[in-house]
Amino acid sequence: MAIMRKAGWFVAVAVMMAGWMGVLGSVRGVAEAGVIASGIDGAGSRAEDMAKVQAFLENKVVVQKLVDYGVSPAEAMAKAQAMSAQELHRLASLTDRAAAGTSDALGFLIGLAILIILVIVILKLMNKEIVVR
Repeated sequence: MAIMRKAGWFVAVAVMMAGWMGVLGSVRGVAEAGVIASGIDGAGSRAEDMAKVQAFLENKVVVQKLVDYGVSPAEAMAKAQAMSAQELHRLASLTDRAAAGTSDALGFLIGLAILIILVIVILKLMNKEIVVR
């Protein structure tokens, strides 16, 4: 009976924590803020911006997405060359943000590992045996 009470208490706390994590997880969102310059004073030259955009367009993932949307990489490069200096600078600054936003997979894997460890701990505390074959 004492074991049942301890296990019941632990399950109640585990369910409460899981519910709380669900609430916190649903509140999470992406918020980006920054100051947008009204001009391109102090910005890199057109050649530097073009080099950034060209390097971004040569990425395998970007090329595949362009092909999926029906745009050839040559067409995309021609459109980039036809842009004004301000538009090209804005596009070059966005390529830096796009390259930095690819770390969500690591967060997912860490969360999955924590979930698996939590399940193992719950099963061990309930005196259940875990056999991996």
